[in-house]
Amino acid sequence: MKKKTTIYDIAEKLNLTAATVSRALNNNLKISEKTRKLVQDTAIEMNYEINTLAKALKSGKSFNVGVIVPRMDSNFFASVIRGIEEELHSKGYHVIVCQTHDEEKLEIENINSLLNAQVDGILMSITNAKSKDKVFDSLAKKNVPLIFFDRRKQIPGVSSVTIDDFNGAYEATKHLINQGCKCIAHISNDRELEIFKNRFLGYKQALIDHGLEFNENFVIESRSRVEEGRRTMKQWLAMETRPDAIFSSSDFSALGAIQVIREHGLKIPEDISIVGFSNEPFTRFMELSISTVDQSPIEMGKITAQVFLEEVSNGDKIKSEKHVVLTPELIIRKSSLKTPISK
Repeated sequence: MKKKTTIYDIAEKLNLTAATVSRALNNNLKISEKTRKLVQDTAIEMNYEINTLAKALKSGKSFNVGVIVPRMDSNFFASVIRGIEEELHSKGYHVIVCQTHDEEKLEIENINSLLNAQVDGILMSITNAKSKDKVFDSLAKKNVPLIFFDRRKQIPGVSSVTIDDFNGAYEATKHLINQGCKCIAHISNDRELEIFKNRFLGYKQALIDHGLEFNENFVIESRSRVEEGRRTMKQWLAMETRPDAIFSSSDFSALGAIQVIREHGLKIPEDISIVGFSNEPFTRFMELSISTVDQSPIEMGKITAQVFLEEVSNGDKIKSEKHVVLTPELIIRKSSLKTPISK
């Protein structure tokens, strides 16, 4: 059987000390970038494999980080995960991804499984606002860093990375008003979750600020699913007075609404304008491209990873909460553009 390459073999080939090779492989900044690259390239050339178990035992770290998301079949969460992985991989960490399907029981099981795997931290977007604090207390007791992204709970000592959902919703609704829409409905989601509450409040405030009536009948809570958007739109079209615009808290429910509007022979945006939220890829590739609010998911993932790295670098020092709020971007497309944008 072929003998495994060791750091001593690399050191001998490069005429360096084993300690220097070890530091270079661990990206120690005390070693010059030129030497680090030389050592790392040679390690690849010689098929060197890091003994992760030995590394973990020596450092007290597993170099694994858990990421929990409600679902992975959306570009938003997939892109957040990508941003997290890109930021952590270069620091020697591996990412373990779990999804909850918006079920609290699965969320608790995921957290416990990750704790049993001795992860060095958990980065997560919560399932719902009723998620039990008790399960998060267990992370604090075990001194495992917890960082929320997108969906969060306000827990003392826990950092978060979110976007300004209120402003994103406000700008989307204001855009519809500027296009001449007078009766704007809102497809909401669980408003006990902060992000959906803020999107609702942004929508409502834009109506008030521009002198339009807020009608509770034009706000329906539903899950972020195409079929839910279809169900909601059917309810509004059955009303005596139908809306002339929809602001949806989700691109998926916006898509469902569009399907029903077209099935009823109505035109978009002439009869009903639509704006979604999240900038899923399908929104720009459809023949009728969908206006939406971009959430910068890759940037969100990278910053979430950076906040985690800051916390672990502090060691046993008292951790201070850090709350990063990103600025959303309204992307205007065919589904809402009745009049040209003035330059």
